[in-house]
Amino acid sequence: MVQNQKSMQQENQKTVNKQYQKRVKEVTPTKNLLLQMVKAFVMGGIICCIGQAILNYATNSTGLDKETAGAWCSMLLVFLSVLLTGLNIYPKLVDWGGAGALVPITGFANSVAAPAIEYKKEGQVFGIGCKIFTIAGPVILYGIFTSWILGLFYWLLSFI
Repeated sequence: MVQNQKSMQQENQKTVNKQYQKRVKEVTPTKNLLLQMVKAFVMGGIICCIGQAILNYATNSTGLDKETAGAWCSMLLVFLSVLLTGLNIYPKLVDWGGAGALVPITGFANSVAAPAIEYKKEGQVFGIGCKIFTIAGPVILYGIFTSWILGLFYWLLSFI
């Protein structure tokens, strides 16, 4: 009798598992990998072309040196990314272009601005102040820490 109940429970569990797997396959979105890669390539290329256009304009038309022009280019790309995030346009670009929109500096700026916009209703301190670095915080933290460690090694090697 006990053996029979265990057998029935196992059969029921198998049926539930099969139904679950069937449901997962139904609701899991399928994506064409090649199409996603092409979209990411195009999106990243567009962002890079915009950056190159800013850089060319800054060096040729304004007479800035390459370093200063590069700094202005980075600042303008970050500004445009934050502006487009605030206007809810950048998330649509990310939906279409995937990693092509997330990998450049514009994606990093988006990852900082998006939580700030999302949590602004919770106030300046507990909303924006606490949540602004939710995504980008670990990147900043480990980037600074790694830079510090490498700088320390470089400094110690200068004595050798």
